[in-house]
Amino acid sequence: MSLFKTKSVDQLQASAESSGLKRVLGSFDLILLGIGAIIGAGIFSTLGDAAAGAGGTLGAGPALVVSFLLLGVVCGLAGLCYAELTALIPVAGSAYTYAYATLGELIAWIIGWDLILEYAVGNVYVAIRWSGYFMSVVEPFGIHLPFWISNGYGDVVEQIGTAQKAGDIAKATLLQGQMAAAPHFFGIPILVNLPAFVIVALITWLLVIGIKESARANNIMVVVKLLVLALFVGVGFFHINTENWHPFAPNGWQGIHQGAAIVFFAYIGFDAVSTAAEETKNPQRSMPIGILGSLAICTAIYMLVGLVATGIVKYTELKAMDPLAHALSVIGLPKVEFIVALGAMVSMSAVLLVFQLGQPRIFFSMSRDGLLPKVFAKVHPRYHTPHVTTIATGVLVAVAAAVMDDDLTINLTNIGTLFAFAIVCLGVIVLRITQPNRPRPFRCPMVWLVAPVGIAACVYTMTGLEASAWLRFGIWLAVGIVIYAFYGYRKSTLRAESQR
Repeated sequence: MSLFKTKSVDQLQASAESSGLKRVLGSFDLILLGIGAIIGAGIFSTLGDAAAGAGGTLGAGPALVVSFLLLGVVCGLAGLCYAELTALIPVAGSAYTYAYATLGELIAWIIGWDLILEYAVGNVYVAIRWSGYFMSVVEPFGIHLPFWISNGYGDVVEQIGTAQKAGDIAKATLLQGQMAAAPHFFGIPILVNLPAFVIVALITWLLVIGIKESARANNIMVVVKLLVLALFVGVGFFHINTENWHPFAPNGWQGIHQGAAIVFFAYIGFDAVSTAAEETKNPQRSMPIGILGSLAICTAIYMLVGLVATGIVKYTELKAMDPLAHALSVIGLPKVEFIVALGAMVSMSAVLLVFQLGQPRIFFSMSRDGLLPKVFAKVHPRYHTPHVTTIATGVLVAVAAAVMDDDLTINLTNIGTLFAFAIVCLGVIVLRITQPNRPRPFRCPMVWLVAPVGIAACVYTMTGLEASAWLRFGIWLAVGIVIYAFYGYRKSTLRAESQR
């Protein structure tokens, strides 16, 4: 069988009808799922790095608002392509499924493997940042968790290295002392981020018991996060100092470009809506509304928040783990700072929920196609959720969040997501050529312009990432190809059917 043999749209739709998943979501649920996935750690955590710069990259400064607009256009192009494919192929699996229908099994595997990276690593980052906000919220009430159960081993090692490079010997020495004081197991210090572990465990439990229950929880959290951002903008508007907007673009276009690459994390998530296609009542209509509606709303919110944040303090002041709350602290508004920090926790919980909803459904689809063990395709007889994959991914993410460093994860998530977006844009072109007469409930407008420009825009944004992200991404894909060669290729149901 050719490595590039495709699975027909009809085959994919037939597998969806017998999946056992429950169709309960409407357009409004999907829009809120999209907002829940998009607005989270990106705006509440990476905004500062994008404005001031991080690692070897330059910051956008007040021109961060242009970075947000640039990303809105890039994601809008990809979103139009997603909308066409998800309405045409309303099957769980997102870009993996679309690649299988258009570019063949090998490319589908690569994208599926890439999406595993996107969702899992992204959730590790969000869980770690959630923990940081959690500590800042409970400490005013006199709750202080011991250092060794509130900081992961990888995170502490990274902080020590960063402090030493910056010449901050005092901080490095303090961290080394706290590491030495932690309990040891066979000479190795025990350092675990317990809050990060617990929040992932709770989200996993919620996702196992039902998609409708999960959607209701997400809807509540989305309302809270929108109210909190409205509070930030409303209060911050009256404290804007226009001098903080000068110079507007301190690092020119390069800073805007590299800032966009960093803050792209704030946009990932709208593709997670497409993973719920088999649990949507009328996916042909609701999917495009959910994807494009949530993306448009979030782009407008981001530009407004970015404008206010860089207006109330100098953009260099935003370089903090909690940039929005920190900005309010700088201008002397501790009560509003506390509310924003609490809202950030709720916001990140929603992101964790939607991403943890999406990743198991990628596993579910790949398992159904034989590319992963069949156990991952099991559906709970009572809750009608893919419980095996939900629990498995929950355990992996929870353990990784408890010990890993968050800086390691963000660029990997960004590059993996942009790669998936580019493949989706390519898939629309291929299907328009190979099946031009197939009825399309939603058609991407000006597809011969939108899709190629979308591919180019994704690749261009990827070039703004650090070289280390490209290296790690290449290693991840190489590992995936080896697994496909020794397992997926031999177990493929499409290959078995072609040999009959």
